[in-house]
Amino acid sequence: MELTIIILGVVVIIFLCVFLYYVPFFLWISARVSGVKISLLQLVLMRIRKVPAAQIVRAMIEAHKAGLQDVTRDDLEAHYLAGGHVEKVVHALVSAAKANIDLGFKMATAIDLAGRDVFQAVQMSVNPKVIDTPPVTAVAKDGIQLIAKARVTVRANIRQLVGGAGEDTVLARVGEGIVSSIGSSESHKQVLENPDSISKLVLRKGLDSGTAFEILSIDIADIDIGKNIGAALQIDQAQADKNIAQAKAEERRAMAIALEQEMKAKAQEARAKVIEAEAELPRAMAQAFMTGNLGIMDYYRMKNLQADTQMRDNIANGPK
Repeated sequence: MELTIIILGVVVIIFLCVFLYYVPFFLWISARVSGVKISLLQLVLMRIRKVPAAQIVRAMIEAHKAGLQDVTRDDLEAHYLAGGHVEKVVHALVSAAKANIDLGFKMATAIDLAGRDVFQAVQMSVNPKVIDTPPVTAVAKDGIQLIAKARVTVRANIRQLVGGAGEDTVLARVGEGIVSSIGSSESHKQVLENPDSISKLVLRKGLDSGTAFEILSIDIADIDIGKNIGAALQIDQAQADKNIAQAKAEERRAMAIALEQEMKAKAQEARAKVIEAEAELPRAMAQAFMTGNLGIMDYYRMKNLQADTQMRDNIANGPK
């Protein structure tokens, strides 16, 4: 008899556990007390569909207490099944409603499914975020390098969160604007005297177009003087011109040496021909004697003429 009572008690306990798991009676009472209309059958069907009923009910209670009329059970359940964060979406909707930010349920779920933290985005819309840019290096027209750091104050643009560019794009555009502003300055002294001119020029460019943020202000936090890039470039150019001039001079020297060697070769060739011609002269004179074309008196006159020419050369050249 006692064994039967024990078995019956165990069966009753198991039945109650199974019943309370599939029929969350206390959760239904909590929802009804909070003013949320939901039936036990709907809660049971959520269990069957593997949807956390407690999470959906809590989100519905929060939305109802905040006065959000467009948040329904079907929408929350569908968003959960799509892989969204139900609690973050409801928190974001409540925060947006309290801050008078126009944010609907469809937009909030779209932002959440896009991979962005919609609750953090709403908070950033209320409390703007300050982003520090990395050091940006630019060169003014006088050749002096400047290194600037800026602080960009942004707030989330709810309408651009889906498909809008992120912080990296904003920082890249701000850096590009700083480089353009410094590069267009005639002197680095102008930039140091009026750093706010950089902020004004960058803000006029509309750098937040197509991004998920709205730029509120750009403040130059620090400007340091870097290298004299202009002087370095001039030194490099002078060195390059010097190397080019040396190369051209070496080329002319090589051509002069080659021309001198060519002239020496031609002179040697000419002397060889003269020596060859002089070697033929005795033979020609002997032939002339034999044929009678040259007499002995002609020969002596030629010798006297050679001696006279040699004497005149010695007088003209002076003593050695």
